[in-house]
Amino acid sequence: MTEGNFVDYVKIYVASGKGGRGSTHLHREKFIEKGGPDGGDGGRGGHVYIVGNEGLWTLYHLKFARHIKAEHGGDGGSSRSTGADGADRYIEVPLGTVVKDKETGEILFEITKNGEKRIVAQGGKGGLGNWHFRTSTNQTPRYAQPGMPVQELDIVLELKVLADVGLVGFPNAGKSTLLSVLTSSKPKIADYPFTTLKPNLGIVAYRDFQSFVMADIPGIIEGAAEGKGLGHYFLRHIERNSTLLFMVPADAKDIVKEYEILLDELRRYNPEMLDKDRLIAISKCDMLDQELISELKPELDKGFGDTPYLFISAAANQGVIELKDKLWQMLTK
Repeated sequence: MTEGNFVDYVKIYVASGKGGRGSTHLHREKFIEKGGPDGGDGGRGGHVYIVGNEGLWTLYHLKFARHIKAEHGGDGGSSRSTGADGADRYIEVPLGTVVKDKETGEILFEITKNGEKRIVAQGGKGGLGNWHFRTSTNQTPRYAQPGMPVQELDIVLELKVLADVGLVGFPNAGKSTLLSVLTSSKPKIADYPFTTLKPNLGIVAYRDFQSFVMADIPGIIEGAAEGKGLGHYFLRHIERNSTLLFMVPADAKDIVKEYEILLDELRRYNPEMLDKDRLIAISKCDMLDQELISELKPELDKGFGDTPYLFISAAANQGVIELKDKLWQMLTK
């Protein structure tokens, strides 16, 4: 999947079908000039459903689907025949999609399971035919119910990436390089900030044919929680990850300070994200010799507290196996 094909935010107008009209037909046959009412009911208008599909990873297929409408219900007929129900419309979305009301910003529901089906716009009920309104004093009613109107709604579909491990770090911390080494994913890699503008997913193969999913989240900048840079556009993808892998480059001016800034951005965006398991990877450790690492450890032990950390270099393939072992241990504990 190319970066341009990853779409995680779309706005769509949806409309259900209106219910069909009830019929006001009066029964007529040869030799029966004034039969009673036999008007049938109108059919139900079509619903608009949101359906989870585990085979989808992006909302790209909905990028140009601005209007989605279900069919109207058919009108009732003679001989108490009911009108046909309008055809339903199904909008397939990847797992992790949040459906919001565009006007109010209210979250309507979330799709997290394959095959999960939720109605976002309910079809109008068909009107009752005149047969239902006959009485002893009004044996030939010439009226029936109209169908219920359409339900219209502007919705926002927002994808929050579903992955086991989310990579968190400032731009150019080496997240894309690590993902390319651990998985068969081919993210864009270059020596400048904000190379990654969309989340990249990769499957990390582990022992005995086991695996887990890792997401390379675009780099966070200080102030992202307030919307600075691309702000919430990046941070919302971390909400779904059960484990967060913080990446801080070994050439950072202050490794502990950089980690604290990242942690603070998550805290200000959503304090619950600090309840997730955390692991810190000091990347680009091929720039350090053993003597420097030994000097850094007392400072890191104090600054990171109980949060485990390790030194890695994806480019030099150092510490990568230990990283996979530690992540698997955290995911399966």
